[in-house]
Order: sequence, then C-alpha cells, then structure tokens
Amino acid sequence: MDLITSAVVAAIGHGAPGHASEVVASHYQRLKLAIAKFDSAAAILAAIAALEAAPDHPQLQLALSAALATAKVPDDMETLFAAQGLLNALQRPFPQLPEVLAAPSPADKSAVVSNYAVVKVYFATDRQRDVGKPPAQRFSGERNIMGGNGPLSYGSCDISIPRDHRMGQLESPSLWRLEFRDDPAKHVVLLSAEVQDRDNFFAALTTQIRASAAKSAFVFVHGYNVSFEDAARRTGQMAYDLGFDGAPVFYSWPSRGDLAGYTIDENNIEWSTPHITAFLADFLASTEAAQVYLVGHSMGSRGLARAVADVLATQPQLAQKITELILAAPDIDAAIFKHDIAPQLAGARNPVTLYASSQDLALAASKAVHGYPRAGDSGAGMLIVAGVETIDATGVDTSFMKHSYFAEKRSALSDMFYLIRKQARADQRFLDPVDTLAGRYWTFKP
Repeated sequence: MDLITSAVVAAIGHGAPGHASEVVASHYQRLKLAIAKFDSAAAILAAIAALEAAPDHPQLQLALSAALATAKVPDDMETLFAAQGLLNALQRPFPQLPEVLAAPSPADKSAVVSNYAVVKVYFATDRQRDVGKPPAQRFSGERNIMGGNGPLSYGSCDISIPRDHRMGQLESPSLWRLEFRDDPAKHVVLLSAEVQDRDNFFAALTTQIRASAAKSAFVFVHGYNVSFEDAARRTGQMAYDLGFDGAPVFYSWPSRGDLAGYTIDENNIEWSTPHITAFLADFLASTEAAQVYLVGHSMGSRGLARAVADVLATQPQLAQKITELILAAPDIDAAIFKHDIAPQLAGARNPVTLYASSQDLALAASKAVHGYPRAGDSGAGMLIVAGVETIDATGVDTSFMKHSYFAEKRSALSDMFYLIRKQARADQRFLDPVDTLAGRYWTFKP
C-alpha cells in the first residue's frame, strides 16, 4: 500500500472524516485539498468516499491506490507531505499548537518563526575560517592549513525556509523581481553559522538523533562551484523538502564557488578526501545514529565514495550503520568507478543509488576536460555495475547547468523521499526498468 492510501486508511480507522480528533480531521482535509488540484481528483475523491463507507475492503484500497498512481499523485511532494503529516498526527498523543499546524513543516521538528520556518543543520568543514565575518562569509574557499586542532571546524547553521517555498527550489533574491537583499520570508537564507568544539558538536548531534523516531541522520557532501553558504542552504532545503526526521549534516570542502575554479576545486577535493574519511569514521563512531544516509553530489562524490570504501575496508562493523549511499551526478571517471571504486562498495548494507543524466552540462564539460566519460553520464554509456542501482534522471531538470536535479526537481526528490523515508529499492518505487545487454537500469515513469 502506498503512503497516501496508507494515510487515508489509517485516518478513517481513527474516525475520519466525521468522528476524528480536530488535529486528525484538519490533516485529513488538507490531504483532500492537495488531491483536489489534480485533473482526476473526482475519481480519487470518489474512491476515498467509498473507503470511508467500507474502510476494511481490500479491493477499495487497491482501487484508491490505482487511481492515485494513474493520476501520478505520488510524484507530487505537496501531497506526499500532506499524507506524511496526517500519519504523524495520528501517532501524536496530543494535538499541536495551531501555529505549527499551519506550517508545511517536515518531520524534523524545525522551528517556525512568523512567516518562515527555521531548519537547523550541522556542519564539518576544512575551509579556512574567519570568525569575524558574517555567517555567509565565515568560511572561505581556501584550505584550512593553520588549524591548531587539525583542519576541521564544527558547528551548526540555522536556515530559513519561506512559508510559500516551492518544493525543490532554493529561493534567492532576483534582480528581475527587484530583490536586492535576502529576505527569510521569501528566500532560503543562511541566518547563522555557529562554531563549536568537537565534543559539543557531537553532543548536540546525539541529542537530535536520539529525538528522531529511527535515530537517523544524513550527511551531504556538495560538489564543484559551491560556497559554504550555498552548501548550508542546500542542506536545509533538502532536509525540509524530504521531511527528514533526524539530524541533517553537511561536509563542506574548500570549493571556490566559482565556475572558473574547476581545476582548483579538483585539487581541493583530493586534499579533502582524507579529512572526509576521518570525519565519516568519527561520525559513525561518536553518534548513536542507527540509520545514516550519505548523499554526494558532483565532484563531492569523489571524496564521499572513497571515504565509504575506506570505512568498509577498515571498519566494516561501523560501516553497517550506513543505510544508503546516494551519488548524484557523480563527477568520477566512469572506468575508475566501475573497476576500482564500485567493487570496494560491495560490502555496503544496501546497493548504491546513482543518479545520471545525458543532459548534464557540467559533466559534459568535465568529460571534455578529462577526455573520458563520467560516472554520472547516461545515454549510450550508461554505467551499469553490480551493487549499484543506476537511475537515468535525463529530462527531470530545468536548471541552466542541469546539474542539481537531485535537489531541484520534484520527481528526483520524490524518488529520494521513497528511498530514504520508506527504504524502498528501485523496483519498489515509481520507476520503469530498462534492460540492456549490460544489465538493468531505471528511468522515471513518464
């Protein structure tokens, strides 16, 4: 049974629509309103009404699930989060305050301030630090080679998410809209960046992980041309859009945050890889996280994939805490990944998920520089490797560089939602299999 049907059936079992608590009734109505925007809403709402009359009828449950799938409702993040909010409300012993109920808040206990939400994310970085600068400039694109206690700095950031945030968007000021400064009510903004010592950092992380239902955390390693500020903002946006219940963490290596800085970034990710490896091992050993999701994007996938391979080889018991390794548009030599890196990941708890695209302009430029295909390319050179579930994300991105589809397009976010929240493998999600002589890969349903 899919998430939306499960939420409807559970709510009816608790008396919806007419005999449920005020909180459950409110969430149930919100889910119906989210469904009402679809062209096939009448058929779906009729299937829900039939279930309200006979909630235990399995054929009616299947009919609702089929109607939702036909209308592609499970691909819509607003409806998914309305369903998740309903399930969360059914599990709460006490109703929430009306102000919190009014916000499209995920399951991560984010604070709500006026007309925007605040998501707390945690970070480790080997960027050079300047504590006298404002939050957006606190960490530069230079390497931290002067750290008295090693290259790493730790801390947390507060990220604003506007009330009218669109799923998958990283809202920023626009000159076309005559916006000249960050406004938390309109934009995803880095509000603060507080530096902590290692012990306090892990103590705070442990507290948030303990508060999550499954003791969960995710660690995001950004890619090329990303500043510390944008890495923090992206992490907050992903945590919010995925409704992540746990501790969101990002590792920020010294990318220059400049399109012209590719070669420098390439050198810096190599310099950072041992630090990413050490942090990952320390993170797994020092927190009580039982479900750890790792997401690497673009050039950052190089450091993360090698870090996971190293932990698997040297500390396999610790590595079993890693639930998922997700590589989005990995800027890694395809042959090196296939023959050297992928076999080292064979001991992972679950298959690696790799999102690829044949329209990724950043990877096309990388291929031109290096002369060989990248692991994130698709098309005729689609990478198919044992232990890796490759997903062709061609066509799901509308950004200029077509390189951030993993966090900017609802279909990719929806797929990651099911992967992370439901721990569903590729054959259990809304994907179509494509069988080739080299093996099977997956595409998004049209």
